[in-house]
Amino acid sequence: MTAETVAYDLFLPEIRRSGVIFASPHSGRDYPQAFLQATVLDRHAIRSSEDAFVDRLYSAAPRLGAPLLCARVPRAYVDLNRGADEFDPALIANARPGGHNPRVSSGLGVIPRVVSNARPIYRGKIPAAEAAARITDYWEPYHARLRALLDESRARFGEAILIDCHSMPHEAIAHHGGGRGSPPDVVLGDRFGASAGAAVVERIEAAFAAAGLRVARNAPFAGAYIAQTYGWPSRRQHVVQVEIDRALYMDEATIRPSADFAAVQALIEGVMAEIVAAHATDLPLAAE
Repeated sequence: MTAETVAYDLFLPEIRRSGVIFASPHSGRDYPQAFLQATVLDRHAIRSSEDAFVDRLYSAAPRLGAPLLCARVPRAYVDLNRGADEFDPALIANARPGGHNPRVSSGLGVIPRVVSNARPIYRGKIPAAEAAARITDYWEPYHARLRALLDESRARFGEAILIDCHSMPHEAIAHHGGGRGSPPDVVLGDRFGASAGAAVVERIEAAFAAAGLRVARNAPFAGAYIAQTYGWPSRRQHVVQVEIDRALYMDEATIRPSADFAAVQALIEGVMAEIVAAHATDLPLAAE
């Protein structure tokens, strides 16, 4: 098995209809056995950082004419939405402290030290060689494929639009109604305009709103490494991070799809269809 097949799954459409790409960097659930034996957490707790089932929510992407890139590696093992150099000296032996990075300081570097609610993953530090191997085996193949998809989209369609697919714990947005009503169902992150053009974000917001979902922008999630690194609106390369409330489609306590999963999946399929159609070319090209 190659590093690429271990790191991610890529689902391509028979015909690409636009420069839109869907990707899920945090829904991976292939936990290495050695990792499960090393962690102090049980097999349920270690999954608490997953964007569980997000890959399934967006599984219609290829049928709609867009690629879908899904991580297989779990976020607790290596976080693909962090920089490859975001090493945590509190976890990785002999790692040199970098500049102030609140993500790393809180234990959420590229090799996470904690899962949700700041629960430690390990008893002590891990060797630097092990951390480096995770970058080589998982982080690098995923990002190489993501860059290739973005480059191909710009070359073929004149633009690339990455929908960076995530989920958020309900408790993270339960109090973000601002006293004006219910909290959002969806939070779009464009790093306050830095990672995507206004027209692109407006079309995406309109698609979710037309589906009856409450949409907010950039609070409490504005986008992390992927949006920061690959969002270049001036070059017609846009990244919008999409966070969906987990309570809409899953039981967060048991990490299982809820009775509403199929309905929410169908709703998201309609949103995806609107996004792809909004950027479709007149002459779709067969996928390679």
